[in-house]
Amino acid sequence: MTNILLIVTQDTKQEEAAFLRACLEDAGCNVIHLDPSVRKTIGGAEISPEDVAAAAGTTLEDIRAIGHEGKIQGVMIQGSVKLALEAQEKFGLQGVLSVGGSMGTTLSTQVMQALPYGIPKIMISTLASGMTAGFVGVKDITMMNSVCDISGLNSISREVFRNGAYGVAGMAKHYKPAGKSDKPLILMGTLGTTENASRSVREALEADGCEVMVFHTTGNGGRTLEALAAERDVAAIVDMSLVEINDFLHNGICAVGPERGTTGLKRGIPTIFAPGNVDFFIMPSELATGDAPFEGRRYHIHNLALTAVRTTEADLDLLAEHLAGLMKETDKPISLFVPLQGFSSHDSPEGNLYEPSLPPKFAEKCKAVMPDNVTVTAVDAHINDAAFADAMVAAVRAAIH
Repeated sequence: MTNILLIVTQDTKQEEAAFLRACLEDAGCNVIHLDPSVRKTIGGAEISPEDVAAAAGTTLEDIRAIGHEGKIQGVMIQGSVKLALEAQEKFGLQGVLSVGGSMGTTLSTQVMQALPYGIPKIMISTLASGMTAGFVGVKDITMMNSVCDISGLNSISREVFRNGAYGVAGMAKHYKPAGKSDKPLILMGTLGTTENASRSVREALEADGCEVMVFHTTGNGGRTLEALAAERDVAAIVDMSLVEINDFLHNGICAVGPERGTTGLKRGIPTIFAPGNVDFFIMPSELATGDAPFEGRRYHIHNLALTAVRTTEADLDLLAEHLAGLMKETDKPISLFVPLQGFSSHDSPEGNLYEPSLPPKFAEKCKAVMPDNVTVTAVDAHINDAAFADAMVAAVRAAIH
């Protein structure tokens, strides 16, 4: 049996809920409808509004009396998450589908974020064409643009809803939980500008029998790496793209926050750092205008969205001091490898932001400011050279064995 959790509020979207159920059942799925309505109970849902309220330790009457939609939703999210996890435990879910505006999207994606990776999750939303980071979080949620408001059915919304329903049904029928791997888990961060290095390290560690998860460090990648470092049994972290930390220091668009890079340290996970991609921070390309944008720094317009802004010696000094502060989070040994011939493909003779004098200065600054538990190793190679990857791999092997 293919079980699909359908999350739709019938007090405002009864017609849409019935249409989605019909599509899912036509696709051969068993529907478990979770209805987190507050205004009234329509009936017919496997998990009723009263059930959701009770799971949150209250009643619909008391929830309505709160009189504040945000606080009301917080209670309904609590009950919905609890019941979704119970459904997963009791029946096993092969997929989740929801439609909603801002309120429905917020509630439903909180439920989706609570469920395991791998379970197909589709959110048909009026907000899917805007900023979706808060809804997706660090989970594998597919956001689908509803095009029209979710207010009745029309020739466009029927097609969108049908595609979403049959899409999640198809994924659900082929869903196979991966199961827990017994391989040592390595988490790694990179960008395309350090791809040669990360690929070499990954392939060597995979040949050793490790499972390597690589994250694209443009904001959400770093968040996901930190989240997995907090919740999984991780053998080592290879943090070789620190642009998100640079962006935090310069208000760049890929900033994650002040705690980026600390989760593994706090948990005592062996961590090997390399300053990949610290030759730049990332700003919106629309700011690359005028006579001297970015306070006169060199820059390279990567695409219509992203511009790489070259870091100066002062910027790199600031980064070294910030990293030293992060590394004081633990007294465990930490390795920091600094490539003396360049931090990324941009920082190379063929690149757009090459400045060969800065990597050696950064290495000396790191040696001067790092706490005693940090070993700084300067490698006379570019970060994408085989010699640098070999040094990183040797450090990981020493750390996990």
